[in-house]
Amino acid sequence: MYFTNDDYATKKGLIKCNPSIKTAADRTELRRALADGRIETIGTDHAPHLLSQKQGGCAKATSGMPMIQFSLITMLELVREGVISMEHMVDLMAHNPAKRFEIDNRGFIREGFKADIAIVQPTEAWVVSNEIVESKCKWTPMAGETFHWRVLHTFCNGQHLLNKGVFNTEIRGEQITFRKKK
Repeated sequence: MYFTNDDYATKKGLIKCNPSIKTAADRTELRRALADGRIETIGTDHAPHLLSQKQGGCAKATSGMPMIQFSLITMLELVREGVISMEHMVDLMAHNPAKRFEIDNRGFIREGFKADIAIVQPTEAWVVSNEIVESKCKWTPMAGETFHWRVLHTFCNGQHLLNKGVFNTEIRGEQITFRKKK
């Protein structure tokens, strides 16, 4: 959704993943599929490989990228660019995954549901650096990229996890449960 094969020139093995990043035309078609509903959910794995494991060119670098910290703001950039609406982005990242995988009491702001909420704010342009990476791997392929949104607060199970850049390390998530099949 974000990179193209042209980015291999500067990002090299940092953006090696499976399936591989393709052409600008492929990215455009993926974005069209987001907008017209052919893609129903957005998710990301979190592949916190050591930076040393991403060296040696695309033939030797381990596949996968640590993207979870930047997935929401990356999608918000697509909202900013007019690729999708804010409401559709929420469907793609919260509502539809909860429905598709029949996850109990998550994905919506409703009475009786777990309060998993991110509060975001549009902001002046800012550039990602590896210094802000929360993952233990301490690098991101998004280093050097410009964004116009920030996540100010996150709540996990109704508990304030992130407060303006400061994490409450005492909070832990809960195992998700799935609706019972009838």
